[in-house]
Amino acid sequence: MKFSKALKFKKLVTFIPNKKEPIHNWYYFKEGFSKNLVDIFINQFKLNKNSVVLDPFCGVGTTLLACKQKRIKSFGFDVSPFFVFVSKVKTRNYDLNELKELISEVVKWKFERPKELPKEKFIRKVFSRYTLEDVIFYKNKILEIKNEKARDFLLLALIDSAIKASWTIKDGAVIRINKKGKPPLKKFFKYKVKKMFKDLKRSNIKSIPVFVEVGDARKLNYLEDNSIDAVITSPPYLNKIEYTKIYNIETSLFFDFPRTELRSHIGSRVGDVDVSDLDLDNNLPLSAKAYFKDMNLTLNEIYRVCKDNAKLAVVIGGGCYPDRVVEADKLIAKLAERIGFKIKKILVARNSWCTRARTIKVGKIRESIILLEK
Repeated sequence: MKFSKALKFKKLVTFIPNKKEPIHNWYYFKEGFSKNLVDIFINQFKLNKNSVVLDPFCGVGTTLLACKQKRIKSFGFDVSPFFVFVSKVKTRNYDLNELKELISEVVKWKFERPKELPKEKFIRKVFSRYTLEDVIFYKNKILEIKNEKARDFLLLALIDSAIKASWTIKDGAVIRINKKGKPPLKKFFKYKVKKMFKDLKRSNIKSIPVFVEVGDARKLNYLEDNSIDAVITSPPYLNKIEYTKIYNIETSLFFDFPRTELRSHIGSRVGDVDVSDLDLDNNLPLSAKAYFKDMNLTLNEIYRVCKDNAKLAVVIGGGCYPDRVVEADKLIAKLAERIGFKIKKILVARNSWCTRARTIKVGKIRESIILLEK
């Protein structure tokens, strides 16, 4: 396997550059990658208006929006209804005149104290009473709007504003509480709505087809065989994060989604899975076995839907365990090769230490981009 140092990708495999990108920055998704990364591979893969791109782990829609901005058709799926909601809001076409009229009304809404506040303890713990009252007031008003696109647009603005006005700090796999003073939610919300509208006004993006739905990457039922020209994606990192907990405030406070387990592997099982049929070490940690079993199913589906000569860029991080480091990039590349993909190279974007008990170094883990071709 060809491993190449690629330090120019060090920041691009993070969401940080998107903080300065209009529309991409409507909601901060710490686990995502950057628009600039997608642009690089759109150019490298020579994609154009006749191409079709897939992101089977679309998250908050970075690949989909970047493709739309380049006038390229795309498909995106994610198991999280919340992430799909964010992706849809960011990639829709809007009637700007209608939206402008609505926003002028929204900023004049006069506060009325809600009759009820959420009873969940963890919600009351992360907001001051005054902020929570503001959140519920705006939420109730927004949910009265009949136009779905406009309603979702404002709801995303409120979600982002509520998190900024809360006492929460997302720190890796945990949420920390910091009860420092924050400006009123009303201030965050009005600013956010106006900024989002300004982004749309300046974007001038054409009406390019973007299909995004809740879906399982292991079973891409919406897609026909040999229909995809390129895949630009990032599966959940091995043993990295429990998404259900990290985004519990957003999903519990604003939506009534069915409970979905979004674990560090793709499915919801962690039982003792046999991976000997995949030619992998059967002594891998249990969660790693489940992860690679699921990734094998996903890669088979991706192979089915890809055209001959389709190009793939897969951003992946290594697994950190108390007794070892699992080289996820190497093993995923191995699975892909068994299925029939050609490994072009593995770009190592950055290395970091895997530690246990905070200080004991177990080994180095890589964050890499696997480049494949069918």
